[in-house]
Amino acid sequence: MTKLHLRRRSVLAAAPALVVGTVAAPYIARAQGKPEKPKVVLAVGGKSALYYLSLTIAEKKGFFKDAGLDVEINDFQGGSKSLEALMGGSADVTSGAYEHTIRMQQRGQPIVGFALMGRGMQIAIGLRKDIAAKVKGPADIKGMKFGVSAPGSSTHMLLLSWAAKGGLKASDVIAIGVGAGATVVAAVEKGQVDGVSQTDPALTILQDKGLIDIKVDTRTTKGNQEVFGGPFPAACLYTQPGFLKKNPNTAQALATAIVRADEWLQTASPADVANTVPEAYLLGDRAIYEKSFAGVRETISPDGMMPPGAMENCLKFLSDADPKIAADKAKIKLEETWTNEFAQRAKKHS
Repeated sequence: MTKLHLRRRSVLAAAPALVVGTVAAPYIARAQGKPEKPKVVLAVGGKSALYYLSLTIAEKKGFFKDAGLDVEINDFQGGSKSLEALMGGSADVTSGAYEHTIRMQQRGQPIVGFALMGRGMQIAIGLRKDIAAKVKGPADIKGMKFGVSAPGSSTHMLLLSWAAKGGLKASDVIAIGVGAGATVVAAVEKGQVDGVSQTDPALTILQDKGLIDIKVDTRTTKGNQEVFGGPFPAACLYTQPGFLKKNPNTAQALATAIVRADEWLQTASPADVANTVPEAYLLGDRAIYEKSFAGVRETISPDGMMPPGAMENCLKFLSDADPKIAADKAKIKLEETWTNEFAQRAKKHS
């Protein structure tokens, strides 16, 4: 990639409100017309979670189809598994946590995010009621077992970040992959884990049943401000740079569908959302699902674009949790992990 293109991307990433037409963009200058690849394979880890609600809405409301796409969605246990699908070549695009773009750059395997779904992490850490009273702070969780979606996923990283605040190493806590949804609830009910680092609606169900006490909560704007100091980029669409260059129209169609879903969710009633998602996603309790959605709505991106300062908050979070990221922090080029170009264009024409 040329220095000029890097400069252009840096400008766009640093100024989300910038009008696309003022700078020649490296990807969407050609992103017009029909998708080059109308059949797209998309990987996701734990699709039933509210964390990925924009993806499900884009699918169920026909927004992908409206954009000229036939999207095959493959659901894995967690974000680390869906990332593997992308890097292994079995998926074209992944719906996953933005943080993976930073982690993969540190490993010399670049991926780029291009349509944001969450501007807050939407994950919380809870401890079983019978254990919670013994835990005054993160130093007290040494040796405990926590249910995460999958080891290496965002749920795991939040756990490690919290543990680090108590002076613990990654090896001091045990992360067990329990997926998302009903399997999370079952893991707590059966006493298979001491706590969980998870997404909604499973968390709200566990709270409603009186089974867990929440210790760290990023499901609200206030929570993200307290934990990260501002917005935190969560679920997004990301892919390898070569895909964006080769298929700009396809990427634009994907981004347009996600932005439409983001926008729809800003005004949809909780009942509208519950009526749109698959029945199984409600986990047998429509009222709790609706309550869960209402609780996280403010952390859903309104426009698919990266908020100012969010990438920096994510890098700091990863540096605190991962010594390898911390060691290479100064070398990380955030402007190469994200482009607002597609979401800007989608918003402009929505």
